[in-house]
Amino acid sequence: MYFVRSSVAHATITSIETSSAKEIDGVIGVWTANDIDMPPQLGFAMYPPVFSRPLLATDKVRFVGDIIAVVVAETASIAADAAAEIWMDFEPLPVITDPEEALAENAPILFEEHGSNVCFETGIEHEGDDPTEGSDHIAEVKMVSQRIAGVPIEANGIVAIPEDGKLTTWMPTQSPHAFREGLAPLLGLEEENLHIIAPAVGGGFGPKAAMPAEYIATSILAMQLQRPLKWTELRSENMVANGHGRASVLTGKMGFDNEGKITSFDAQAIFDAGAYPGIGGFLAFYTQLMIQGVYEIPKLRFHALSVATNTTTTVAYRGAGRPEATQLLERLMDVAADELNIDPVEIRRKNLLEADAFPLTTLGGMNYDSGEYALALDRALEESGYEDLLAQQQERRGDGSSKQLGIGVATYVECTAPTGLHVEYGAVEIHEDGTASATVGTSAHGQGHLTAFSMIISEILGIDMEKVRLIQSDTEQVPRGAGTMGSRSLQTAGSAIHIASETVLEKAKTLAAHLLEASADDITIGGGGLHVAGVPANVVSWADLAKASNDDEKRPEGMEPGLTHELDFDGTDATFPFGAHVAVVEVDVETGGVELLRHIAVDDCGKILNPLIVTGQQHGGIAQGAAQALYEGVFYDEEGNPLTGNLMDYAIPSSAELPSFETFNTETPTPRNPLGAKGIGESGTIGSTPSIHNAVINAVSHLGVKHIDMPLTPERVWLAIQSAEG
Repeated sequence: MYFVRSSVAHATITSIETSSAKEIDGVIGVWTANDIDMPPQLGFAMYPPVFSRPLLATDKVRFVGDIIAVVVAETASIAADAAAEIWMDFEPLPVITDPEEALAENAPILFEEHGSNVCFETGIEHEGDDPTEGSDHIAEVKMVSQRIAGVPIEANGIVAIPEDGKLTTWMPTQSPHAFREGLAPLLGLEEENLHIIAPAVGGGFGPKAAMPAEYIATSILAMQLQRPLKWTELRSENMVANGHGRASVLTGKMGFDNEGKITSFDAQAIFDAGAYPGIGGFLAFYTQLMIQGVYEIPKLRFHALSVATNTTTTVAYRGAGRPEATQLLERLMDVAADELNIDPVEIRRKNLLEADAFPLTTLGGMNYDSGEYALALDRALEESGYEDLLAQQQERRGDGSSKQLGIGVATYVECTAPTGLHVEYGAVEIHEDGTASATVGTSAHGQGHLTAFSMIISEILGIDMEKVRLIQSDTEQVPRGAGTMGSRSLQTAGSAIHIASETVLEKAKTLAAHLLEASADDITIGGGGLHVAGVPANVVSWADLAKASNDDEKRPEGMEPGLTHELDFDGTDATFPFGAHVAVVEVDVETGGVELLRHIAVDDCGKILNPLIVTGQQHGGIAQGAAQALYEGVFYDEEGNPLTGNLMDYAIPSSAELPSFETFNTETPTPRNPLGAKGIGESGTIGSTPSIHNAVINAVSHLGVKHIDMPLTPERVWLAIQSAEG
């Protein structure tokens, strides 16, 4: 499979010429929208159907990368040669790439029948015109949380094999069951006739939870041709056409009294949903849910719009709507601290929610479970040596050094296993060879699920971790599941495995008691099986217990065969990890160059099961957050041409650009699952970006710099310094 893409951002298609491509030896077929009927793809169920994407562009193209034709050939090189022979004639249309400009009265409309570019709107109402009216002081900021690319370790791809009216597909997805649910109707198949397998996935970060149009088209053509098809995405395709993240303009006014206490908050957001709006546009709702953050805010108003533009569709990216809320809040806190001449730490401390406030329903509508926000902040200050850093900063400012020290602080709360994602399938089974299997509806792609779930089983059943097998990511082996996203896996699937293991243990104790002619209350774990307490030599191994459970003559009357249990665990609601980060940067005021010297993170993800996995997630998350603050950004020219369409132009840092992060934890268990665990996968990203952002501005604030938009490149920092100096 090879997809031929539009090289223009917005145009009316007059014709597509494919005849030369069809004549090339080895080409099996070439299709445009006129040659094949493919159902349009609506990116999110809550949007008006008018925003659906034609899998092959029909009358218009709406972004550079839109698919105009597809080639199937015997080899990839033949398909590429044929694609080079395909030409599109078109009439250019006005291009819109800025989400604010998409709202202008005379803006080009991508879907004219809708009448506007707005695809989603949400908000929190407040009685009266302005909640900040009457405040002693009002801090204001307008900022951009820039568009960034997912940049997974491997790009996308799919193998689709039809056989006997069924279709088997291999694809690197974060959610195989959700893909089956969405894809089967588009293929005219019952779900049981669509088999989806997710092999080893080279990074997800959110974009691989979305369903690429290419997967749908490949599956449709595989069924029509009745032969196996393969599509492998090029990195340049991934950068241009795979879902992007963030892409929002955030505006806030925060009211304070003269002592620095928050009195009110008024916030707006405009999200860029791209040419064919997907879940990225809906993420404004998650920003709304988390807009109160860690602070006590008496009055709040929020309004958000998501709009279509002639750019790549946006999807969920690590944090997915929650980082934007924290970014706006934490910039406002620093702006207010600067204007009120209050230390950034003290203004936060004055406004943090107290530990006895939980459980708490926020003005954004979230049900916070537990939190000790001041504890995390105090630990971050202690580990960073905050007072010493302030002294070093003043020393540099006093001697007029060209390299100024910046200290940035951010406190955050995050939502994991969010709306609709707090239920998950899990099962545990003991086999006759003495091994165990954990079957889960989550789908690991590097998070250490095998280690975590094996630890749970080993701790409860006493079976060696090496004897535990993980069954996942296959819709025929796992009956259902929501997949892996939203930092949900341990608290949902892990809790299911925990409960299933306890249930299996109780059944095994009853069976062992029957075999050993003892009371079930006297049976304990040890020696690779179960035995009577105080008689460890007389042990029944797990292998023998599994065999006995399947033997009608050895089971007690009324016991079901097998040592297995399955369930759908329901955590009833999300959990809310939190933390505090301190970033230390050095800014060269003569060049604008920024170096991240230290990053100190204290993240609380509830009860920690495996410290090493938690630390790994912290480091990965911080790296991605630092990348947004300092390096990454997807940009377009005025004609909608991508300026960052490959890894030569898109700045993603390596480990050489980053220090070794200093990571710590506090533990505040949640009551919403038996593990007491909250998520950790996205926390580092949410805390790091605003702390680094604040640190860079803090380094040059004494020169009159009030704000700089991300990414904080040397050019942007230098220009801000020059502008402040007049």
